[in-house]
Amino acid sequence: MKILITGAGGQLGYDLIRVLSVNHEVIAKTRADLDVTNEAAVFNTMRHENPQIVIHAAAYTNVDKAEQESDHAYTINSIGTKNVALAAAELGAKLVHISTDYVFDGSKRTPYTETDRPNPLGVYGNSKLHAEKFVELISGRYFILRTSWLYGKNGSNFVTKMISQGQQKEELTIVSDQFGSPTYTLDLARFIEYLMQTEYYGLYHVSNRGYCSRYAFAQAIFQALNWSHIRLVPINSAGFAAAAQRPEYSVFDDSAIRLNHLPRLRNWKDALHDFLHNDFVLEDSNDD
Repeated sequence: MKILITGAGGQLGYDLIRVLSVNHEVIAKTRADLDVTNEAAVFNTMRHENPQIVIHAAAYTNVDKAEQESDHAYTINSIGTKNVALAAAELGAKLVHISTDYVFDGSKRTPYTETDRPNPLGVYGNSKLHAEKFVELISGRYFILRTSWLYGKNGSNFVTKMISQGQQKEELTIVSDQFGSPTYTLDLARFIEYLMQTEYYGLYHVSNRGYCSRYAFAQAIFQALNWSHIRLVPINSAGFAAAAQRPEYSVFDDSAIRLNHLPRLRNWKDALHDFLHNDFVLEDSNDD
């Protein structure tokens, strides 16, 4: 199949390319290749390439900066998605749209299902929710995938940041009252490959199974690396200065995956161990 990926330079884009290019024709468009906010450019690119499937992974993802750059965040996440959805609809292409757990406020204390009502806390989450609405209104053949706490080989994420900080300091302060489901981008990419070839359109919560706090996530990272010398100090999120409020609890229930008898993602600890031991390359911090 012919697949066009927007935002192909990101960490999910990297894994989508390496998973999909094995059996499909992949047109990978980075931010430099395709500005999704430029409607004419989006339509021209789509018409020229004529993909059967469009995976829309391009997004403004700086959660804190979005509070100061709200116009920019909405333009990329909301209007950019509208442009992509309109162009995909014109071609009759399937659309896979990547969304986020930040569409929820985190006030729930049981896993969020696809039928729970969104209530974003900040600009980023709200702009992504607007994007979902555009997809639902415009596209007749869409998959909206909400995911959470992404990490992968090619990108800056919680795992790589923890490792980098652990190479510099032996004591780290980690938020202990935010709970979510860490998701390995390679696992997400593999699920997308399976889902996009079906007709099971709709909204999905897609993350590695199980959940943890940020503090427990950090513990698992250093335990997997056998870095027993790192001391972690738990703190409440109220003591951690950030421009944007985060949902305290954004654990996912993958009910749509189960209802459609689709392959469930593995447990987050298994995925993390696989990433750290088989995919991640630890750089030497003492190379000077």
